[in-house]
Amino acid sequence: MTPAIEPSLLIRNAAAILTGQDMRAGHAERIAGPDIRIAGGMIEAIGRLPPRPGERVMDATDCVVYPAWINTHHHLFQSLLKGEPQGLNLTLTPWLGATPYRFRAAFDEETFRLAARIGLIELVRSGCATVADHNYLYYPGMPFDSSAILFEEAEALGLRFVLCRGGATRTRGLESALPQALRPEPLDTYLADCERLVARYHQVGPNAMRRVVMAPTTPLYSMSPEELRTCARTARRLGIRLHSHLSETVEYQNVALALHDTTPVAFCGEHEWLGPDVWFAHLVKLGPLEIRALGETGTGIAHCPQSNGRLGSGIANIPALEAAGVPVSIGVDGAASNEAADMISEAHAAWLMQRARRGEQARAQAEGGSAEGGADAARIEDVVRWGTAGGANVLGLEGVGTVAQGQSADLAIYRLDDPRYFGLHDPAIAPVASGGRPSLRALLVGGRVVVEEDAIPGVDLALLGVQARAAVEQLVQRAERMRA
Repeated sequence: MTPAIEPSLLIRNAAAILTGQDMRAGHAERIAGPDIRIAGGMIEAIGRLPPRPGERVMDATDCVVYPAWINTHHHLFQSLLKGEPQGLNLTLTPWLGATPYRFRAAFDEETFRLAARIGLIELVRSGCATVADHNYLYYPGMPFDSSAILFEEAEALGLRFVLCRGGATRTRGLESALPQALRPEPLDTYLADCERLVARYHQVGPNAMRRVVMAPTTPLYSMSPEELRTCARTARRLGIRLHSHLSETVEYQNVALALHDTTPVAFCGEHEWLGPDVWFAHLVKLGPLEIRALGETGTGIAHCPQSNGRLGSGIANIPALEAAGVPVSIGVDGAASNEAADMISEAHAAWLMQRARRGEQARAQAEGGSAEGGADAARIEDVVRWGTAGGANVLGLEGVGTVAQGQSADLAIYRLDDPRYFGLHDPAIAPVASGGRPSLRALLVGGRVVVEEDAIPGVDLALLGVQARAAVEQLVQRAERMRA
């Protein structure tokens, strides 16, 4: 059951508060607080606030408050495919065949639901309140409704959930040679289901709890150019956003040039797939003109540093993208290419990888270099902004993502009671800089306390582990039988 909104809640005596706001726009990245009052699910006041009669008081002494994280790209069904041996040391294209495609037909309703639950709980425990899942597990005659399962599991945990309805009308293989679960959908079927989902689930407003996004799996592979344009126009008629993968590896560049004599970003622009209502996952391999086009159109990115590192794809140039005007957010991608699919791990990686990327470009003075390294490439405050307000921006949820008066009370309150945080001169940076998972004093979503004292009501983690181990065995056996 979804927790109730507290009529009035006072968070008292926080050691530090990061707001997620943008200093470049004149906003404070940190505020002293130390108290935050929440009423009716919204942040009513911030400052030094005396308790009101009958008001619930939550002690945040020695705790750090962040806006709750917003994950803008995931594949939750992959939560039962972590560390799968056949794909562990492969790059993207062979990995797709070795792991997610090989196991796709092995999922039934029970294992799909369990995978979604595991992924969502992993995110919740990192302080994440909003999840955008790029679900592409659909096929003709599918015996269960994967969309409904995702919404149900998110609602049970009290999360905001954005379904990015994936799918494909064509495949790289011949349909007649494919098992049923790998066959593409007709365009009419795909569009009709998007309309069904919008009518049933989609909510408008700056702090909506449920959204639907049109998200063909990959523009260059999943649909014809004409179908992509039809999808874009249909989405805009329905008032929903567009999402997909793009430029994750050099193979996107190879295919776009070979098939369309252009770049991936230019191809998308030609088919109405750029704009402030569009965001792409990855965007690792881009040329200067592509970065400029993304910025000029306000097209966003879901930066997935751990998956891009795990698959050896590279590191997206986030400072250049942001400087060009590209809205930046953070996504964890699927757990089959990211065995730590949580927002704390992702934020930590984003912070380090941007610095490493710039450091790799350093050259000796004899080679024309002038800088020693790249420690100025990303600050903690930048990473928090990308993972909170940045996510709200690309999802069109302007009422969440920052700690500010009048915003929805989506807050992660972290205890710094582990030795990894001892000795820090600045406790505000602890969750991102030190990595690991700080325990949650509380996680609030729209003023509802969905985690308290690091516990999720109704969730038995030991039982979940037992179920996961059994499900992995089932999936492996089914996949082996299907290949025989």
